Amino acid sequence: MPLLVMKFGGTSVADLDRIANAAQKVQREVERGYDVIVIVSAMSGKTNELVGWVEKTSPLYDAREYDAVVSSGENVTAGLMALRLQEMGIPARSWQGWQVPINTTSAHGSARFVSIPPDNMNAKFAEGFKVAVVAGFQGLSAEGRITTLGRGGSDTTAVAFAAAFGAERCDIYTDVDGVYTTDPRICSKARKLEKIAFEEMLELASLGAKVLQTRSVELAMRYKVRLRVLSSFEDTDETSGTLVCDEDEIMESKVVSGVAYSRDEAKMTLVKVEDRPGIAAAIFGPLADAGVNVDMIVQNISELDDPSDKRAYTDMTFSLPTNQVERAKKAMEDAKAAGQFAYAKLVTDTDVAKISVVGIGMRSQVGVAAKMFAALAAENVNIKVISTSEIKISVLIDRKYMELAVQALHDVFELDKA
Repeated sequence: MPLLVMKFGGTSVADLDRIANAAQKVQREVERGYDVIVIVSAMSGKTNELVGWVEKTSPLYDAREYDAVVSSGENVTAGLMALRLQEMGIPARSWQGWQVPINTTSAHGSARFVSIPPDNMNAKFAEGFKVAVVAGFQGLSAEGRITTLGRGGSDTTAVAFAAAFGAERCDIYTDVDGVYTTDPRICSKARKLEKIAFEEMLELASLGAKVLQTRSVELAMRYKVRLRVLSSFEDTDETSGTLVCDEDEIMESKVVSGVAYSRDEAKMTLVKVEDRPGIAAAIFGPLADAGVNVDMIVQNISELDDPSDKRAYTDMTFSLPTNQVERAKKAMEDAKAAGQFAYAKLVTDTDVAKISVVGIGMRSQVGVAAKMFAALAAENVNIKVISTSEIKISVLIDRKYMELAVQALHDVFELDKA
């Protein structure tokens, strides 16, 4: 039988009524002739509650026991979904990670997949079961302990199962009806995309679009798993939602497919650092060791305070998440105290936002950057930092202009038009 993977997020299974609604969508696919693997998240809010219980019980918790507790939310949902499907006359059973088994690394709280042997589940399908309901977000380490994959891990679980079982498609049911050209809450002209390439979706996900978890898109691109994003709360058919696929399936790509933004950005500058070989490694090594996620980097010639000093100096500017600023400051101060490098001062700006335009059509089209910068200039939006890749241009701007910038770029690239 053809196989389909369906994933339901926390809001899609938030209570018994929504579980029943999700089960009806599964029933429709069974009636179309599919065997179905359903991946479920914990009921909305349950994971946060479980994490809170762990932290209250043991602030310096054992990560193995953390995983044992936090993974239980998905187990509850899987059992309830299987029961609901059985009540509807559909042969279904629930599966926890260790029963499949979903083999992962031993990095508790952030495990990665090693393998998903299909034999156990295929045997049950051969016996006549039509639906396997799998608890997402969890797996089994080589030591036989339960592991979890990190937040958003159920998306990744769904894609991994689609790859392991050769599924026809992986449908991700969520609280939005697809992938839009930008956030509809910011730009009323935002348009739902019929198709988007893996690379574009990966860039959008990494830039702040929260429709799909970044690791899940990476995995889908690697194994060519066709993803479909669609709403749990609307009637859907085989043309609903947005298909995330290989660019070869897209007839003609627009130059720019979407505008992404991230408001939780900060900018940090080390002023007057000696310009010498190895200085970048000396700066960004301690930041990496401290777990700081550096994104955009700009290096400029620094003005000399002392004309008699003939050494060359540089200013090093980089962006990072706002919640990592204090960690970055400490890493830089410690490195300076240890004599790894020196700087005149450290300047931090936590009132910035990152705006990005993304599109595979940018590979073959010139003038995209000029058009983007002109649109921002027309709105008197000053650019602080610029970063580019083959299919992306990102800028840092003052946060107060974020929504204006998104709307201006959406208009200038005519993203409201198909």
